[in-house]
Amino acid sequence: MLLPLSRIPELSPNRQAFPLIKEFISRSQQLQIKVHEQNGVTVIDCGVHVEGGWEAGILFAAVCLGGLAQVKLHWLDFDGLRWPSVEVVTDHPIRACMASQYAGWPIKIGPRLIMGSGPACAIVHKGSLFRMLGYEDHSETAIICLEGRVLPSVEVIEHILEECHCDRSNLTILVAPTASLVGSVQVAARALETGLFKLRRLGYDLGKIVSGWGVCPIPPVARDTLSGLGRTNDAIFYGSSVLYNLRDKDELLEDVVKQVPSCSTREYGRAYMDVQATHQNFFNLDPDQFTPAEIWLSNFNSGRSFHAGVLRPDILRRSFGLEISSSK
Repeated sequence: MLLPLSRIPELSPNRQAFPLIKEFISRSQQLQIKVHEQNGVTVIDCGVHVEGGWEAGILFAAVCLGGLAQVKLHWLDFDGLRWPSVEVVTDHPIRACMASQYAGWPIKIGPRLIMGSGPACAIVHKGSLFRMLGYEDHSETAIICLEGRVLPSVEVIEHILEECHCDRSNLTILVAPTASLVGSVQVAARALETGLFKLRRLGYDLGKIVSGWGVCPIPPVARDTLSGLGRTNDAIFYGSSVLYNLRDKDELLEDVVKQVPSCSTREYGRAYMDVQATHQNFFNLDPDQFTPAEIWLSNFNSGRSFHAGVLRPDILRRSFGLEISSSK
Protein backbone atom coordinates (compact mmCIF):
# COMPACT_ATOMS: atom_id res chain seq x y z
CA MET A 1 0.00 0.00 0.00
CA LEU A 2 1.44 3.39 -1.01
CA LEU A 3 1.66 6.00 1.73
CA PRO A 4 -0.56 9.11 1.55
CA LEU A 5 1.17 12.17 0.17
CA SER A 6 0.82 13.89 3.52
CA ARG A 7 3.21 11.31 5.01
CA ILE A 8 5.79 11.74 2.23
CA PRO A 9 6.43 15.52 2.04
CA GLU A 10 9.13 15.18 -0.61
CA LEU A 11 6.55 13.67 -2.96
CA SER A 12 4.08 16.53 -2.54
CA PRO A 13 3.03 17.55 -6.09
CA ASN A 14 2.54 21.17 -5.02
CA ARG A 15 5.96 21.44 -3.37
CA GLN A 16 7.71 19.61 -6.20
CA ALA A 17 6.08 21.79 -8.85
CA PHE A 18 6.71 25.14 -7.12
CA PRO A 19 10.29 25.53 -8.50
CA LEU A 20 8.76 25.19 -11.98
CA ILE A 21 6.43 28.10 -11.17
CA LYS A 22 9.49 30.16 -10.24
CA GLU A 23 10.94 29.28 -13.65
CA PHE A 24 7.74 30.41 -15.37
CA ILE A 25 7.98 33.76 -13.60
CA SER A 26 11.71 34.34 -14.13
CA ARG A 27 11.59 33.35 -17.84
CA SER A 28 8.21 34.79 -18.80
CA GLN A 29 9.42 36.76 -21.84
CA GLN A 30 11.51 33.87 -23.14
CA LEU A 31 8.58 31.48 -22.70
CA GLN A 32 6.16 33.94 -24.37
CA ILE A 33 3.77 33.81 -21.43
CA LYS A 34 2.34 36.51 -19.16
CA VAL A 35 2.41 36.51 -15.37
CA HIS A 36 0.12 38.85 -13.48
CA GLU A 37 -1.64 39.21 -10.15
CA GLN A 38 -5.41 39.00 -9.93
CA ASN A 39 -7.22 39.34 -6.61
CA GLY A 40 -3.96 38.64 -4.83
CA VAL A 41 -3.44 35.37 -6.75
CA THR A 42 -0.69 34.65 -9.29
CA VAL A 43 -2.22 33.91 -12.71
CA ILE A 44 0.01 32.66 -15.54
CA ASP A 45 -1.42 33.11 -19.03
CA CYS A 46 0.03 30.46 -21.33
CA GLY A 47 -1.97 31.15 -24.47
CA VAL A 48 -5.10 33.23 -23.83
CA HIS A 49 -3.69 36.70 -24.61
CA VAL A 50 -0.15 35.57 -25.46
CA GLU A 51 1.35 33.10 -27.90
CA GLY A 52 3.04 30.62 -25.58
CA GLY A 53 5.76 28.33 -26.90
CA TRP A 54 7.19 24.81 -26.94
CA GLU A 55 9.13 25.35 -23.71
CA ALA A 56 6.09 26.77 -21.98
CA GLY A 57 4.21 23.63 -23.02
CA ILE A 58 6.88 21.42 -21.46
CA LEU A 59 6.80 23.40 -18.22
CA PHE A 60 2.98 23.45 -18.13
CA ALA A 61 2.90 19.65 -18.49
CA ALA A 62 5.63 19.19 -15.88
CA VAL A 63 3.71 21.39 -13.42
CA CYS A 64 0.52 19.45 -14.12
CA LEU A 65 2.42 16.25 -13.27
CA GLY A 66 3.36 17.71 -9.91
CA GLY A 67 7.06 17.95 -10.71
CA LEU A 68 7.24 14.17 -10.42
CA ALA A 69 7.98 13.38 -14.09
CA GLN A 70 10.39 14.31 -16.85
CA VAL A 71 8.80 15.91 -19.92
CA LYS A 72 10.73 16.20 -23.19
CA LEU A 73 10.07 16.91 -26.87
CA HIS A 74 11.31 14.70 -29.73
CA TRP A 75 10.83 14.00 -33.43
CA LEU A 76 9.55 10.41 -33.70
CA ASP A 77 8.26 8.03 -36.34
CA PHE A 78 4.67 6.96 -35.76
CA ASP A 79 4.49 3.95 -38.06
CA GLY A 80 5.46 5.97 -41.12
CA LEU A 81 4.40 9.43 -39.94
CA ARG A 82 7.41 11.40 -38.71
CA TRP A 83 6.12 14.08 -36.37
CA PRO A 84 7.00 16.05 -33.18
CA SER A 85 6.13 14.24 -29.96
CA VAL A 86 6.10 14.70 -26.21
CA GLU A 87 7.62 12.11 -23.89
CA VAL A 88 6.73 11.64 -20.21
CA VAL A 89 8.83 9.46 -17.89
CA THR A 90 8.08 8.98 -14.20
CA ASP A 91 9.01 6.71 -11.31
CA HIS A 92 5.88 7.91 -9.49
CA PRO A 93 3.14 7.35 -12.07
CA ILE A 94 0.18 7.17 -9.69
CA ARG A 95 1.08 10.29 -7.75
CA ALA A 96 2.16 12.26 -10.82
CA CYS A 97 -0.61 11.21 -13.20
CA MET A 98 -3.62 10.26 -11.11
CA ALA A 99 -3.27 12.35 -7.93
CA SER A 100 -2.14 15.46 -9.82
CA GLN A 101 -2.43 15.49 -13.63
CA TYR A 102 -5.84 13.79 -13.88
CA ALA A 103 -8.50 16.40 -14.73
CA GLY A 104 -10.92 15.36 -12.00
CA TRP A 105 -11.94 18.72 -10.56
CA PRO A 106 -15.05 20.18 -12.28
CA ILE A 107 -15.35 23.90 -11.45
CA LYS A 108 -18.81 25.16 -12.33
CA ILE A 109 -19.51 28.84 -11.76
CA GLY A 110 -22.70 29.96 -13.48
CA PRO A 111 -23.26 28.35 -16.89
CA ARG A 112 -19.56 27.63 -17.57
CA LEU A 113 -17.81 24.42 -16.57
CA ILE A 114 -14.02 24.41 -16.23
CA MET A 115 -12.01 21.26 -15.60
CA GLY A 116 -9.16 21.70 -13.16
CA SER A 117 -6.07 19.54 -13.00
CA GLY A 118 -2.61 19.73 -11.52
CA PRO A 119 -1.15 19.62 -8.00
CA ALA A 120 -4.07 21.40 -6.29
CA CYS A 121 -6.23 18.36 -7.05
CA ALA A 122 -4.16 16.41 -4.54
CA ILE A 123 -5.15 18.97 -1.90
CA VAL A 124 -8.89 19.03 -2.52
CA HIS A 125 -8.91 15.34 -3.70
CA LYS A 126 -12.05 15.97 -5.70
CA GLY A 127 -13.87 12.99 -7.17
CA SER A 128 -14.08 9.38 -5.99
CA LEU A 129 -10.81 8.50 -7.73
CA PHE A 130 -8.71 10.51 -5.28
CA ARG A 131 -10.56 9.10 -2.29
CA MET A 132 -10.07 5.56 -3.55
CA LEU A 133 -6.37 6.12 -4.13
CA GLY A 134 -6.03 7.57 -0.66
CA TYR A 135 -3.74 10.42 -1.72
CA GLU A 136 -3.83 13.88 -0.23
CA ASP A 137 -1.39 16.75 -0.07
CA HIS A 138 -1.43 19.18 2.86
CA SER A 139 0.87 21.68 1.16
CA GLU A 140 0.29 25.36 2.02
CA THR A 141 1.16 26.18 -1.60
CA ALA A 142 -1.46 25.30 -4.22
CA ILE A 143 -1.08 25.15 -8.01
CA ILE A 144 -3.96 24.50 -10.40
CA CYS A 145 -3.96 24.13 -14.18
CA LEU A 146 -7.00 25.22 -16.18
CA GLU A 147 -7.81 24.48 -19.82
CA GLY A 148 -9.78 27.38 -21.23
CA ARG A 149 -10.01 30.36 -23.61
CA VAL A 150 -10.39 33.01 -20.88
CA LEU A 151 -8.55 33.85 -17.70
CA PRO A 152 -10.31 32.90 -14.45
CA SER A 153 -13.01 35.24 -13.17
CA VAL A 154 -13.11 36.60 -9.62
CA GLU A 155 -15.76 33.99 -8.78
CA VAL A 156 -13.59 31.13 -10.05
CA ILE A 157 -10.57 32.39 -8.11
CA GLU A 158 -12.56 32.72 -4.88
CA HIS A 159 -13.98 29.22 -5.34
CA ILE A 160 -10.51 27.71 -5.81
CA LEU A 161 -9.18 29.57 -2.76
CA GLU A 162 -12.05 28.29 -0.63
CA GLU A 163 -11.51 24.69 -1.76
CA CYS A 164 -7.71 24.75 -1.32
CA HIS A 165 -7.81 26.53 2.07
CA CYS A 166 -4.68 28.52 1.24
CA ASP A 167 -3.63 32.16 1.40
CA ARG A 168 -4.02 34.19 -1.77
CA SER A 169 -0.30 34.69 -2.05
CA ASN A 170 0.18 30.91 -2.09
CA LEU A 171 -2.13 30.11 -5.00
CA THR A 172 -0.95 29.94 -8.61
CA ILE A 173 -3.32 29.40 -11.54
CA LEU A 174 -2.02 28.38 -14.98
CA VAL A 175 -4.30 28.76 -18.01
CA ALA A 176 -3.89 27.47 -21.57
CA PRO A 177 -6.53 27.09 -24.31
CA THR A 178 -6.92 23.70 -25.96
CA ALA A 179 -6.33 25.36 -29.33
CA SER A 180 -2.86 26.69 -28.50
CA LEU A 181 0.67 25.38 -28.69
CA VAL A 182 0.88 24.96 -24.91
CA GLY A 183 -2.52 23.25 -24.98
CA SER A 184 -1.41 20.82 -27.68
CA VAL A 185 1.72 19.86 -25.72
CA GLN A 186 0.11 19.53 -22.30
CA VAL A 187 -2.82 17.42 -23.51
CA ALA A 188 -0.54 15.09 -25.53
CA ALA A 189 1.51 14.71 -22.34
CA ARG A 190 -1.53 12.99 -20.76
CA ALA A 191 -1.13 9.72 -22.66
CA LEU A 192 0.47 7.96 -19.68
CA GLU A 193 -2.29 9.19 -17.38
CA THR A 194 -4.92 8.07 -19.90
CA GLY A 195 -3.58 4.52 -19.82
CA LEU A 196 -3.76 4.48 -16.03
CA PHE A 197 -7.31 5.81 -16.19
CA LYS A 198 -8.29 2.91 -18.47
CA LEU A 199 -6.54 0.34 -16.26
CA ARG A 200 -8.42 1.73 -13.27
CA ARG A 201 -11.72 1.42 -15.14
CA LEU A 202 -10.89 -2.22 -15.81
CA GLY A 203 -10.51 -2.76 -12.07
CA TYR A 204 -6.74 -3.19 -12.17
CA ASP A 205 -4.81 -2.47 -8.96
CA LEU A 206 -2.72 0.60 -9.80
CA GLY A 207 -0.65 0.03 -6.67
CA LYS A 208 1.20 -2.73 -8.54
CA ILE A 209 2.61 -0.26 -11.07
CA VAL A 210 6.20 0.82 -10.37
CA SER A 211 7.01 3.29 -13.16
CA GLY A 212 5.74 4.54 -16.50
CA TRP A 213 6.89 5.90 -19.86
CA GLY A 214 4.66 7.44 -22.50
CA VAL A 215 5.03 9.16 -25.85
CA CYS A 216 2.44 10.92 -28.00
CA PRO A 217 2.42 13.05 -31.18
CA ILE A 218 1.77 16.75 -30.62
CA PRO A 219 -1.10 17.86 -32.86
CA PRO A 220 -0.84 21.11 -34.84
CA VAL A 221 -2.69 24.01 -33.23
CA ALA A 222 -6.33 23.90 -34.33
CA ARG A 223 -8.47 26.84 -35.48
CA ASP A 224 -10.96 26.53 -32.58
CA THR A 225 -11.58 24.70 -29.29
CA LEU A 226 -13.70 21.89 -30.70
CA SER A 227 -11.16 21.13 -33.42
CA GLY A 228 -8.44 21.31 -30.76
CA LEU A 229 -10.27 18.73 -28.66
CA GLY A 230 -10.55 16.55 -31.73
CA ARG A 231 -6.88 16.67 -32.61
CA THR A 232 -5.56 16.21 -29.07
CA ASN A 233 -7.86 13.28 -28.34
CA ASP A 234 -7.06 11.62 -31.66
CA ALA A 235 -3.35 12.06 -30.93
CA ILE A 236 -3.70 9.95 -27.79
CA PHE A 237 -6.30 7.52 -29.12
CA TYR A 238 -4.48 6.74 -32.37
CA GLY A 239 -0.87 7.82 -31.84
CA SER A 240 0.27 7.31 -28.24
CA SER A 241 2.36 4.48 -26.80
CA VAL A 242 2.69 3.78 -23.08
CA LEU A 243 4.77 1.35 -21.04
CA TYR A 244 4.31 0.42 -17.40
CA ASN A 245 6.76 -1.51 -15.25
CA LEU A 246 4.90 -3.49 -12.61
CA ARG A 247 4.83 -6.59 -10.44
CA ASP A 248 1.97 -9.05 -11.02
CA LYS A 249 1.03 -12.46 -12.39
CA ASP A 250 1.73 -13.06 -16.08
CA GLU A 251 -1.65 -14.68 -16.65
CA LEU A 252 -3.48 -11.57 -15.43
CA LEU A 253 -1.31 -9.19 -17.45
CA GLU A 254 -1.75 -11.25 -20.61
CA ASP A 255 -5.50 -10.84 -20.26
CA VAL A 256 -5.73 -7.21 -19.14
CA VAL A 257 -3.31 -5.78 -21.71
CA LYS A 258 -5.70 -6.66 -24.55
CA GLN A 259 -8.50 -4.63 -22.97
CA VAL A 260 -6.60 -1.34 -22.69
CA PRO A 261 -5.73 0.08 -26.14
CA SER A 262 -8.08 2.04 -28.38
CA CYS A 263 -8.48 -0.86 -30.82
CA SER A 264 -10.50 -2.67 -28.12
CA THR A 265 -13.18 0.06 -27.96
CA ARG A 266 -16.47 0.46 -29.80
CA GLU A 267 -15.57 3.75 -31.44
CA TYR A 268 -12.27 2.54 -32.85
CA GLY A 269 -11.63 3.71 -36.41
CA ARG A 270 -13.63 6.94 -36.09
CA ALA A 271 -11.99 10.32 -35.58
CA TYR A 272 -13.02 12.35 -32.54
CA MET A 273 -14.99 14.88 -34.59
CA ASP A 274 -17.14 12.08 -36.00
CA VAL A 275 -17.72 10.56 -32.55
CA GLN A 276 -18.62 13.81 -30.78
CA ALA A 277 -21.13 14.66 -33.51
CA THR A 278 -23.05 11.57 -32.42
CA HIS A 279 -22.83 12.33 -28.70
CA GLN A 280 -23.39 16.11 -29.01
CA ASN A 281 -21.15 16.90 -26.02
CA PHE A 282 -17.57 16.14 -24.95
CA PHE A 283 -18.76 15.02 -21.51
CA ASN A 284 -21.23 12.55 -23.03
CA LEU A 285 -18.48 10.51 -24.67
CA ASP A 286 -17.90 6.93 -23.58
CA PRO A 287 -15.05 7.02 -21.00
CA ASP A 288 -13.42 4.19 -22.96
CA GLN A 289 -12.77 6.77 -25.68
CA PHE A 290 -9.94 8.05 -23.49
CA THR A 291 -7.24 5.43 -23.82
CA PRO A 292 -3.84 5.08 -25.54
CA ALA A 293 -3.28 3.50 -28.93
CA GLU A 294 -0.57 1.09 -27.81
CA ILE A 295 0.48 -0.36 -24.46
CA TRP A 296 3.30 -2.46 -23.00
CA LEU A 297 3.15 -4.11 -19.57
CA SER A 298 6.60 -5.24 -18.33
CA ASN A 299 6.51 -7.61 -15.37
CA PHE A 300 9.42 -7.30 -12.93
CA ASN A 301 8.39 -10.60 -11.33
CA SER A 302 8.89 -12.76 -14.43
CA GLY A 303 10.88 -10.59 -16.82
CA ARG A 304 8.17 -10.96 -19.49
CA SER A 305 6.47 -8.07 -21.33
CA PHE A 306 3.00 -7.99 -22.87
CA HIS A 307 1.85 -5.81 -25.76
CA ALA A 308 -1.41 -4.76 -27.41
CA GLY A 309 -2.58 -2.03 -29.74
CA VAL A 310 -1.52 -0.41 -32.99
CA LEU A 311 -0.76 3.11 -34.24
CA ARG A 312 -2.99 4.65 -36.91
CA PRO A 313 -1.05 7.31 -38.85
CA ASP A 314 -3.79 7.37 -41.49
CA ILE A 315 -6.31 8.76 -39.01
CA LEU A 316 -3.72 11.10 -37.50
CA ARG A 317 -2.98 12.62 -40.92
CA ARG A 318 -6.66 13.28 -41.52
CA SER A 319 -7.29 14.61 -38.00
CA PHE A 320 -4.20 16.85 -38.05
CA GLY A 321 -5.06 18.25 -41.48
CA LEU A 322 -1.69 17.21 -42.90
CA GLU A 323 -1.02 17.79 -46.59
CA ILE A 324 2.13 15.90 -47.43
CA SER A 325 3.71 16.37 -50.85
CA SER A 326 6.13 13.71 -52.08
CA SER A 327 9.47 14.99 -53.34
CA LYS A 328 11.92 13.18 -55.54
